[in-house]
Amino acid sequence: MRPSTIDWPAALVMLTIWTYWIIVGAMVIRRRRRTRKLTGVLPEQAAETAMWALWIPLVALWALLPWLAVTRASGPFALPPWATGNALIALRGVAALVGVAALAGSIRAWREMGSHWTMAVTRDERGTLLTGGLFSRVRHPIYAFSIVLMLATLVAVPTWPMLVVAAVHVSLMALKARNEERFLLAAHGERYARYCRDTGRFVPRLTGPR
Repeated sequence: MRPSTIDWPAALVMLTIWTYWIIVGAMVIRRRRRTRKLTGVLPEQAAETAMWALWIPLVALWALLPWLAVTRASGPFALPPWATGNALIALRGVAALVGVAALAGSIRAWREMGSHWTMAVTRDERGTLLTGGLFSRVRHPIYAFSIVLMLATLVAVPTWPMLVVAAVHVSLMALKARNEERFLLAAHGERYARYCRDTGRFVPRLTGPR
């Protein structure tokens, strides 16, 4: 059963998520054409391979659940009745706009990474350490914006399935960030250790870089 009107916060966050992953797909294709291989796209580590087993269906659900919320009037995937009142629609709309801002921040971080952008830890990038721009205050700005976008999605689409997806997503981002930090610490030693002391993982340190 379709709802009589389109819920604009859910529709906006849906379009934001789809735009996010379309851009990621385009970057994957561009990297494949540039390097002629999938290094940095497909996981090389056992830990990341295990995370990807959860990550791929999670991304599919992240893109699907807002669409179900927009197109269903009832059922477990539809928006609960308490979320459609005027006050909560306004709050959910603010969350959807925060999601748009997170997408804009992600695009900036992707541009700062340039040709060094990867989706997985790769030995080919061992000599690269990005510490400028957004990376001068936060070690994982892309993951931070991804978490913000996911939380914005949860507020805009407050369903139980979306809550489960959000919990798994945030946990995976934390695990992936820690895994990458171990790799980069082994690759760059004291230089990376000092960089970690001067920056936050997802949130900038109040004192700023030394």
